[in-house]
Amino acid sequence: MANDKKLVEEITSMDVDFAQWYTDVVKKAELMDYSTIKGFMILKPGGYAIWENIQRELDARFKKVGVENVYMPMLIPESLLQKEKDHVEGFAPEVAWVTHGGTEPLVERLCIRPTSETLFCDLYKNIVHSYRDLPKIYNQWCSVVRWEKSTRPFLRSSEFLWQEGHTAHATAEEAQEETIRMLNVYEDFCREVLAIPMVTGQKTDKEKFAGAEATYTMEALMHDGKALQSGTSHNFGDGFARAFDIQYTDKDNKLNYVHQTSWGLSTRLIGAIIMVHGDDSGLVLPPAVAPTQVMIVPIQQKKEGVLGACEKLLADVSAAGLRAKLDDSDKSPGWKFAEAEMRGIPVRIEIGPRDLENGECVIVRRDTREKITVAITDAAAKASELMETIREDMYGRAKAHLESHIYDAHNYDEFLETVETKPGFIRGMWCGDVACEEKIKEDTTATSRCMPFEQEQIADTCVCCGKPAKKLVFWGKAY
Repeated sequence: MANDKKLVEEITSMDVDFAQWYTDVVKKAELMDYSTIKGFMILKPGGYAIWENIQRELDARFKKVGVENVYMPMLIPESLLQKEKDHVEGFAPEVAWVTHGGTEPLVERLCIRPTSETLFCDLYKNIVHSYRDLPKIYNQWCSVVRWEKSTRPFLRSSEFLWQEGHTAHATAEEAQEETIRMLNVYEDFCREVLAIPMVTGQKTDKEKFAGAEATYTMEALMHDGKALQSGTSHNFGDGFARAFDIQYTDKDNKLNYVHQTSWGLSTRLIGAIIMVHGDDSGLVLPPAVAPTQVMIVPIQQKKEGVLGACEKLLADVSAAGLRAKLDDSDKSPGWKFAEAEMRGIPVRIEIGPRDLENGECVIVRRDTREKITVAITDAAAKASELMETIREDMYGRAKAHLESHIYDAHNYDEFLETVETKPGFIRGMWCGDVACEEKIKEDTTATSRCMPFEQEQIADTCVCCGKPAKKLVFWGKAY
């Protein structure tokens, strides 16, 4: 039994060292590995399969709201990047440059895309001429490079996979509507697929995207009480359009600048899944994105009929539309159980000689470890039914955790005590002065996460300086 549990024992308890627990889970579950270049990670089959499932589920939602996929070059000429001053200044410290083509120096430096606003602007300038050409609602799935000083698997790496939507609209109202619509698509996806509740709202000017008029965000709360920015949607107004001269002729034959948006989320969501749902045994994956949804484990598989029954059940479960595998390796059942748990497989089905005699099998839920005995003939249907039940229960637990870790602070002493003793989000009023944001960050390392859409007046004065308050803000320490 000790050898069977060794796999689990190598994962540090999250209550002892959460950071080490996270690293242990990522490594033991074989989601990624480190490459020879610092900050660049290798996505292993387990990690990449989760991303493929995220991409498939999210892309289907994009297409339902009229998004079209394109692919843009990975290199951006320096002169193109320089056209939007605030944008280039915001990304300058993270840009990687290509200076040679083969052995020849390039006439102009090329940046490896940290994001693709300038590329899409260059495209829209050439293809948008009339109001009939609008809107353009494009998205690309790609990788970007941002030369990060400090990296962590999935949460922050120098290269990561993501999707970035870039749209162009005739009016400011249409652009704003698109900005909020895509944030809602993200939030619905996280709730309905990843079982992760989000706090949504607008970023302060200090925290907004470089070059944007307004940035909207969804913030998830990890098990350790830290926030994770999980997706953003930006309204660019006509700032980029003016910089790149993207104009169209309206119905009255007058020239107007387009209004643009951008929105994106990345493999950072895999880190959110790990830290919201995981436990000391490893991953707990939402069924919709789990690479394997059902693992069938034979008990005493050399006994007559056991393996055959498992193979038939595998066919039945697969026919029901679930991603299923049969672990017929020569490892002990205990080891197989521990491995399935560590990899976060939502459902495990066990069949042994005694089960076979009774025409039954045992279904084990990963999220609760509940054991359910059902007829073998009913197992596929029961496993299918459990997929949504597991997601609902996972979401319920994550939502309860979020709600129990939101605190109100009415003055700075209260704020300082809360941020020191109660990990989570702190709701506090803000005067609108960036100096208060900077003071809070300097004193506590907490930052403004968002100004929620549903505003309340929980106090009349700023939680930091005591001046008249303008906005309710969610504050917190973040990854």
